[in-house]
Amino acid sequence: MIEHTLTVAGATVDARHWIGGERVASAETFTDVSPIDGCAIGEIARGTPAEAAAAVAAAKAAFPAWAATPRAERARILHAVADGVEKRLEELAIVETTDNGALLRSHRHGVMPRVAHNFRFFADWLLKLEHEDFDTRGHTNHVSWDPAGPSVLITPWNAPLMLATWKVAPALAAGNTVVLKPAEWSPLTASLLADIAAEAGLPAGVLNVVQGYGSEIGDALTSHPDVRRISFTGSVPTARRIAASAAAHLTPLSLELGGKSPLLVFADADLDLAVDLAVEQYDNAGQVCLAATRFLVEEPVAEEFTRRFVEKAGQLTQGDPRDEGTDIGPSIHPRQLEKIDGFVRRALDAGARAVVGGHRKDGHYYAPTLLTDVAQDSEIVQEEVFGPVLTLQTFTTEDEAVRLANDTRFGLAATLATGDRERAERVTARLVAGTVWVNCFFVRDLQAPFGGSRQSGVGREGGSWSFDFYCDLKNTVTAPNGWSQDHG
Repeated sequence: MIEHTLTVAGATVDARHWIGGERVASAETFTDVSPIDGCAIGEIARGTPAEAAAAVAAAKAAFPAWAATPRAERARILHAVADGVEKRLEELAIVETTDNGALLRSHRHGVMPRVAHNFRFFADWLLKLEHEDFDTRGHTNHVSWDPAGPSVLITPWNAPLMLATWKVAPALAAGNTVVLKPAEWSPLTASLLADIAAEAGLPAGVLNVVQGYGSEIGDALTSHPDVRRISFTGSVPTARRIAASAAAHLTPLSLELGGKSPLLVFADADLDLAVDLAVEQYDNAGQVCLAATRFLVEEPVAEEFTRRFVEKAGQLTQGDPRDEGTDIGPSIHPRQLEKIDGFVRRALDAGARAVVGGHRKDGHYYAPTLLTDVAQDSEIVQEEVFGPVLTLQTFTTEDEAVRLANDTRFGLAATLATGDRERAERVTARLVAGTVWVNCFFVRDLQAPFGGSRQSGVGREGGSWSFDFYCDLKNTVTAPNGWSQDHG
């Protein structure tokens, strides 16, 4: 007999889909495994195209009423969702740590508070969203943001709830209804979000959650003629399949596809700061799309930078992410661990040198790694590893630094360490990246546009850019003095 509810670290999680305001089971399940110890958490409903179609139908049925709901009421409900997140913050934190292996202290103090903030931010932004009317030869132009319709949101496993709500919150604020498909390696907090949203008063069908494998239900979601928007965070190959699937109905896409971002360290940088920024790239066991995994260090300071980095990295504690003293947890899944190890082994075989790590540890853990003696055209420099694996190269001139930084097919982010303001301005102007951090890292404001260049993605979200994507923008042009009657 299939158990529909799971007990996860003392919390109760429903393992079924959430469709049209009701829990829906599937005939088959898949096993959710904790990366902390490799033990099974439980069986999760394994969606089929039938459940995917039912979720889209529920979203379509709920759309007219939700789209017509006044902005202030939509904002009120989103704030109520944020209240629910804050009320259940500890539960969400421990469930997500169990599910994806990220640090519990980060979930408690950073990630889950940010989930609540995502809802509050877009609720508030909705209420001030406007464009000043403008005149064209006496005619009045009025710009409005019309809800687009059912939106399919496909989210990754590395920060499941936060990255899901970066999409869910603006889509709902815009007046769209949502079908959320969480990653199969970390589905649990999406199910809890459905409960929280229902308790907050979100009408049935406005948010639907369908679990399962993308290979089995992805096309049923992304090729559906009633879907009006698709937002995806994940790999380039999957994005290509989604784009091909969406092409039949020209469904607009927003794609955030990871990267191979550089950290440029110039000789005039504060080396202590640069090393702190470098070690920070091991955050979440390297499972961060924005991570600056390629260190480009000016030759005069490369030796000292490396020495300080090795010393500081050696102070990190890797282990159980539920322990307050842990700095690096596990990789999420045996397949991901095997992928990481394969990258490193091939790099070492090609002549790279591991000055830190370079090997697997017990369980789902991979040692924090820094590789030197790597060629610019090598796989380890060009391809996203998505694990705690960094490379170090040197440069001699500013032009060379920029050339190396831009010499991949990605363009998501870049980080720059320098003590020269004019150099920072020159270099950042030349970097191909959606976000550039100067003497800092991972400062992320929802007012700012977020997305990547080249194969790091298509489009931007955040602030008004999110509403531009999730809405159909309309310009209404009204002639002067054309009224047969005026109701005053």
